[in-house]
Amino acid sequence: MKKIISVIFLSIIILFAGFSSNVQAVSLDTVTLNTNKEIVNPGQEVTLNINFGKDLGSYTFDIAYDNNLLEYVSVEGGTPSDNGTRVRVAFYDSTGGTNPRSNMKITFRAKTGITTSNPTELSVTAEGLANNDASEQYDDITTPIVKNITVEPVYQDYQINLSYTGDVVQNEEKDMTLEISSSMGRYYDHARIVAEAVTPDGGQVTLKGTDEQSLEHDIIQSGWGDAQGEKIGGANVSKVLNLKGNFTKAGKYTVTIKLIDRDSSDSEIATRSFDINVVETSGTNTGDNTNQEGNTIDNEISGNQNIVQNEINNNQVQNAEENLPETLPKTGRNIFVPIIILIVGIGIITYIVKKK
Repeated sequence: MKKIISVIFLSIIILFAGFSSNVQAVSLDTVTLNTNKEIVNPGQEVTLNINFGKDLGSYTFDIAYDNNLLEYVSVEGGTPSDNGTRVRVAFYDSTGGTNPRSNMKITFRAKTGITTSNPTELSVTAEGLANNDASEQYDDITTPIVKNITVEPVYQDYQINLSYTGDVVQNEEKDMTLEISSSMGRYYDHARIVAEAVTPDGGQVTLKGTDEQSLEHDIIQSGWGDAQGEKIGGANVSKVLNLKGNFTKAGKYTVTIKLIDRDSSDSEIATRSFDINVVETSGTNTGDNTNQEGNTIDNEISGNQNIVQNEINNNQVQNAEENLPETLPKTGRNIFVPIIILIVGIGIITYIVKKK
């Protein structure tokens, strides 16, 4: 009797051991995550693909996201429920194991108005995991599986412009404007403006400006501002420096201005070179020669005018002599007529007197 009881007891233990082995959950360590892009720009969509590594007949996945950067769009492979920071996706194969799934997909969209680079993550946990016929169950995934992405704007390169009006004259201070700009500039914590120059032989140049602390900086000699640099970036960046340039010698100067990143071994963020032609100071030999040449021309013109005038006068005299008539025209009364009449009258009177 005791032997029979022992056999029955042992059978019960084996039965329970076999039953418990059928329902014992195992770890599902084959789940992997991947996305269709690593960097997401505002307005773009990113899809997270959760691969199970096995066919599942049931599951509930929770996908947590940063609602400051992303918004939920859609899901493939279950019934979604979005609470604003987490999407819960539940699936159950109602066919009894003939239509399991090996993966699910969920899509998010990056929000607009983002102006900085924002590393973020999609965090996945799960429960209620079972194979296609529910004969095997899996442990809940309580330690999040994470996929990192970056949400950032479409950055535009920084532009450098150096402007001024009129000629640049040697040894005369010239007002100049330096502008660093970008419609959407990448952020840098320690950016700095520096410059270098190629000058004519013996020439020197300075580009000086005064900062908000009333400190003067020569960007060619020492760069602009704090040696560690300053923050720059975001939408519609425009940093304007009012400078005074001084060039000691006439000729061609090439000034190269750079925006560098102090946190990256002074790597160049942007660079541009400007050719500046410096002219001699007014009143130098070049100007005097111009005046002398002008006077010479004036004198030559005046002399030529006198020569021409004299020639005109001579021609007029010559023409007058050539046109003088050989016989003068008879004009007015003839003086001999009254004299002859007078003599005749005297003769007649004398004759009459003698006759008497």
